[in-house]
Amino acid sequence: MAFKMTSPLFKRTKAKGGGTKKVCLPKAKIASMSRAERQKVINAKRAAGSKGKYKRSSKSNVTGTSSGGSLRTWVKQDWRQVGNPSKKCGEK
Repeated sequence: MAFKMTSPLFKRTKAKGGGTKKVCLPKAKIASMSRAERQKVINAKRAAGSKGKYKRSSKSNVTGTSSGGSLRTWVKQDWRQVGNPSKKCGEK
């Protein structure tokens, strides 16, 4: 006799939380942004992180970064935290 267990413990749900609040951009781009532009990007990322999302709103997308070219040139850029440019992207 076959039966299916329908316990609430076996439900699969999407995990909530875990959103990151750090914003990373190339150092040259951070230097060329105004204080208001930097704050807009930081606020959007923190709002998304507090909601448990990984990505910030597309309204806060940053233009003018050198996204063209190969992946090698993209990785070689000096990525820094927008909130504190003295720290590299992965630092705490």
